[in-house]
Amino acid sequence: MKLNRREAIALGLGGIAMAALPMPASAATVEELIGEFTGGAAVGTGGITITAPEIAENGNTVPIGVDAPGAVSVMLLANGNPTPPVCTFNFGPAAGSQVASTRIRLAKTQDVIAVAKMADGSFVQASANVKVTIGGCGG
Repeated sequence: MKLNRREAIALGLGGIAMAALPMPASAATVEELIGEFTGGAAVGTGGITITAPEIAENGNTVPIGVDAPGAVSVMLLANGNPTPPVCTFNFGPAAGSQVASTRIRLAKTQDVIAVAKMADGSFVQASANVKVTIGGCGG
């Protein structure tokens, strides 16, 4: 690939412009993320079940299931990953049940946390510890 002078200058200016753009700030801790999701409300226990393997032989694909009857929304967090928020499931009025499952990547042995917003506006939390033998996020 040959670049002429104009293309090289345009490429260099584009790189400088990208470096000058502000990066979006992200919440640093799991507690801050839970606080953002709940709006600072107290989080209880019970009413939500998280299903995860005790030992994951490969951290690249760890099956996780959440069962939260009466939930409007469920947020999953992996506190040992470089980016703790995994996903958020939203359940509408036509949802037959408030059950969701996915496969996530875990960097190391850690807790997977599920926080659910219930239909009455309350919040509940559950966690499961998953031991990872082979890291999935470059570990």
